[in-house]
Amino acid sequence: MSDQGYDHAAVEGRWQDAWDDADVYRTPDDVDDPTYVLGMYPYPSGELHMGHVRNYTITDAYARYRRMRGDDVLHPMGWDAFGLPAENAAKERDTNPQDWTFDCIDRMRDQMGSIGLGIDWDREVTTCVPEYYRWNQWLFSRFHDEGLVDRRDAEVNWCPHCETVLADEQVEGEAELCWRCDTPVETRELEQWFLQITEYADELLEAIDDLEGWPNSVRQMQRNWIGRQYGTELEFDISDREAPRASNEGGERSEPREHGSVEAFTTRVDTIYGATFFALAPDHPISEDLAETDDDVRHFVEQEADPEGDEPKGVATDLTATNPATGEEIPVFVADFVLSDVGTGALMGVPGHDDRDHEFAEKMGVAIEPVIAPEPEGRDGETVDDGSVLDAPDVSEAAYTEDGVLVNSGEYSGLDSEAARDRLTDDIESAEHTTQYQLRDWGISRQRYWGTPIPVVHCDDCGAVTVPDEDLPVELPEFVNTTGNPLDAADEWKQTNCPDCGGPATRETDTMDTFVDSSWYFLRYVSPDLDDAPFDVERANDWLPVDQYVGGIEHAVMHLLYSRFFTKVLADHEGLEFREPFEDLLAHGMVQLEGSKMSKSKGNVVSPQRIVSEYGADTARLFMMQAAQPDKAFDWSEEGVRSTYAFLTRLRETVESFVAEPPTGDADAVASYVDGEIDAAVAIAGEEYEDLQFNRALRETQDLVRTLHQYAEYTDPDPETFERGLSAVLRLLAPVSPHLAEELWDELGRDGFVVDADWPTATVDRAGVERRRRLVENTREDVRDIVEVAGIADPERIDVVVAPDWKYDALEIAIESDAPNLIGELMSEDHIREQGDAAASYGQDLQAEREALQEPLAPDAEREALESAAWLIEREFDAPVTVIDAAEADEGTVKNAEPGRPGIDIVE
Repeated sequence: MSDQGYDHAAVEGRWQDAWDDADVYRTPDDVDDPTYVLGMYPYPSGELHMGHVRNYTITDAYARYRRMRGDDVLHPMGWDAFGLPAENAAKERDTNPQDWTFDCIDRMRDQMGSIGLGIDWDREVTTCVPEYYRWNQWLFSRFHDEGLVDRRDAEVNWCPHCETVLADEQVEGEAELCWRCDTPVETRELEQWFLQITEYADELLEAIDDLEGWPNSVRQMQRNWIGRQYGTELEFDISDREAPRASNEGGERSEPREHGSVEAFTTRVDTIYGATFFALAPDHPISEDLAETDDDVRHFVEQEADPEGDEPKGVATDLTATNPATGEEIPVFVADFVLSDVGTGALMGVPGHDDRDHEFAEKMGVAIEPVIAPEPEGRDGETVDDGSVLDAPDVSEAAYTEDGVLVNSGEYSGLDSEAARDRLTDDIESAEHTTQYQLRDWGISRQRYWGTPIPVVHCDDCGAVTVPDEDLPVELPEFVNTTGNPLDAADEWKQTNCPDCGGPATRETDTMDTFVDSSWYFLRYVSPDLDDAPFDVERANDWLPVDQYVGGIEHAVMHLLYSRFFTKVLADHEGLEFREPFEDLLAHGMVQLEGSKMSKSKGNVVSPQRIVSEYGADTARLFMMQAAQPDKAFDWSEEGVRSTYAFLTRLRETVESFVAEPPTGDADAVASYVDGEIDAAVAIAGEEYEDLQFNRALRETQDLVRTLHQYAEYTDPDPETFERGLSAVLRLLAPVSPHLAEELWDELGRDGFVVDADWPTATVDRAGVERRRRLVENTREDVRDIVEVAGIADPERIDVVVAPDWKYDALEIAIESDAPNLIGELMSEDHIREQGDAAASYGQDLQAEREALQEPLAPDAEREALESAAWLIEREFDAPVTVIDAAEADEGTVKNAEPGRPGIDIVE
């Protein structure tokens, strides 16, 4: 032991080696009580950051806890190893993505070892190796066979200088420039591969209600992303305005040119009488036709339209749309707030009852007409009771967006919104009830090298043909540092033969979105070396769904949604017996420094390696886990780290002192109190570990350590009680600070590893524990208050008087009673009524505090608890403490004694 603390490097190295030698964390394939604990696997950037440390300490602590509870725990690790950052790093450093990625993996694996993660490294999965991505390709083929894959045109970001597609995050600034060369980015249409996740939209949405172990916020984010809406689809006839019109050769005016009918989707068809304009997406076919002959439309579409902008923008056209309900013609605009992939790419604008439409109408000088009035009070039914016409609301300044009653709507006036929606949909010839989704099919094509090659060849005669299973994997060729997609430059690799006809063909040069890798990786962990299938179905059905999944909130939508989609498809077609991949989900909060998220750009990053080097892995883990609930953000504090290190140092000193010179005290009342606190800490910490509330569990553990220190300072402890306390502390601490717990467990002479030890048990009831603690703390607080108010410098004696039995009976009646006259009910009990004014006064107090009353300990249990805790008061005030029954005490003190709040008499 040094003056600065214990030698954490030696302790941690010793036990990491011992665990490795004993293969402690290896999980058999076939087990009796499987528990699957998983952290979202990391991208191998080369360095662990504090977010990584927090994520994996959470899963590690929970996995260790479940193992000590007797479960067979699977806690694996892998690498989300494909992706754009590695390709970019390789280009910048003139190396190749594979070497860069594996160097990063090696560094991060070593760092994970240094913080003591209990991982079964035999199950390590790396997504960029052919042994893994072969199964991405196999799954693509299975999805294709089941009709869940198609290929069609889609818009992409294109840099004409680099000759490549850019991800959204590579388009920088308001000018939308290429991140690499500052060239203005264009929008192009390219053929893309899609997985038809929309086929599962309803199940993905409805099953969210059953994800009871997920945070409500994440569930709502998933609902919002799927975005199911019930509404009406109907047709508006589009034509040129009647005037001015070009003349034909005979000098007669030509008829307006028809553009046909355009479908629009609305959830508020009840507002159709207030539709004063019609809007088309910039890439709607009619908009594109207009752009060929109308300079204003072309300029807007190419230069001004900004779907991501803060305010709606548009351009007028020479078209009109015929309102199918009123027959009126309304102006048509091309507007950037209309999206081709949401709804139908066209909408009716109702500025009186939609905030965005209202803003647009004000800007473009379009009429704003109210057609919905607020529901009148007392209304019951589809129409206004007296048939009167309601006053239309003032919508000149803001839209009225709620449901209500129709006004200015012809024969439909007086209907409520819901009834009107049904009636109008039935009456309008082209209208029909429709369900639409915000969710779109998943475009997986990436024009990148460092990803899974899509297993398709293109044949002039046969078209797009999937590569047969026996020819998988289609491996990546050697990396060439070139502009554009390196796979396009791999001419030799591209040339192949068609699997169907044998003729010449070319390989697909798109690679898969890396979300494909992460949509099933959790299945691969159960059989990572399987070479004839992506996973062992029987073993997967034994281990999954994942019992506890942990990751950042930034993955709350896409990764989780795609994983749920894959699982449902595999349940339908590959034999999985579960349809959701993750039973319980924890989205952990950020690690911050002075209120800001740690980031290299801000220069506020704290290196995990520095903390481990200076203070040890146990200190870093313990500080991080005790600082806040796992789902909350917390501020990193160097002072907090030092305090945590000091705590661990004192704990080691306590154990070493006990082993060197065991105490010889008796099993007296003080020992009884400490035994009770040991049971209490075990009971509460166990519940908190179960709920992943590690900060609360650790607070209990540290409080127990303080109690043991106070016990040793107050008296010569009972050795059995003290050792039981230390044993409990080490096991409660072992999931979070495993190295020191292992070291001290060994010093206590215990057999085996603490990581394999049984979790401590307690038979106490948590509610009873909390009542006992509340009683003791209230009593100590009352003594402090009396000493302070009375100015007692040196108490000679402190008497603690337990309340008379009748007050316990009265309190029990008050807690259970719902009678409006509580005092009357109390006085109906003879033994309470006999107390006269004392009963009446206590009854009034109970009546006044009725909503806040709490169940006390029983009289005997209260006296026993006070007697066992009397030493704490004696220690604090250096005066003897006597616990007295009400029958033996001074009448004045008894008067003030209540259940849970004994009377106090202090003699100077």
